Amino acid sequence: MIVKEGIATPESVLYDVESDVYLVSNINGSPVEADDNGFIAKLSPEGKVEQLKWIDGASAKITLNAPKGMAIVAGVLYVTDIDHIRKFDLKTGEPQGEIAVKGATFLNDIAAGPDGVLYFTDSGLKAGANGLDPTGSDAVYKLVKDQPKVVVRGKNLNGPNGVLVDESGIWVVSYRSNELYNVKSGKKADVRQLPKGGLDGIVKTNDGRLLVTSWEANQIFGGMPGGEFTVVVPEAKSPADIGYDVKRNRVLIPLFLENAVRIQPL
Repeated sequence: MIVKEGIATPESVLYDVESDVYLVSNINGSPVEADDNGFIAKLSPEGKVEQLKWIDGASAKITLNAPKGMAIVAGVLYVTDIDHIRKFDLKTGEPQGEIAVKGATFLNDIAAGPDGVLYFTDSGLKAGANGLDPTGSDAVYKLVKDQPKVVVRGKNLNGPNGVLVDESGIWVVSYRSNELYNVKSGKKADVRQLPKGGLDGIVKTNDGRLLVTSWEANQIFGGMPGGEFTVVVPEAKSPADIGYDVKRNRVLIPLFLENAVRIQPL
């Protein structure tokens, strides 16, 4: 199932289990420009656009430039936005404040751990002559009482993008390489080379597999931590930060360059 109606540079899809809806972050232009025209859409599991601009950067009371990763904790939707994390009431969409991340250049994914602690990535990117160039601000953070704390920082993180937190650690995939690694120890560990690079989103399925998107391959890989990864979705052009519908066992794929969201049963 493909949803295109009004979708504009979709970066991330998040399944809100309680409300049974899919939330889609739409950059609506450049991923690095503070143009305040980003928005969050609501889709039904049937693929209907329930509210295209549920949270709209064009609104006078809302700032939303290039929304990327999203996570839900205690009734609050957290959204990464270049060098800030924006907070919104999950029921109403009303703004609940923002958190500046000093020194960040490209905040990307954000995920909640089993204990409700939030972790997020800075991919360390800026606009360049041929797309996106490194800035050297590559880092993984955690949020402690709305204060960002560095878990690990360094160019060797190779553009940390998607992040997933479970009982075994903090799993990160790299945009500038084909690496999946764990940073629970405060350094890269359990490094796994995936078949192709340009890695973006990562989710965990009901059977414990990790699914990872690859821009280089235009595919989605799947495998167990420490095991081999193989192709799960063979064709997905410009797949960004995927979501996962735990009730229906579906992967939710934002097709960044296609201005579309694909709802794919596994």
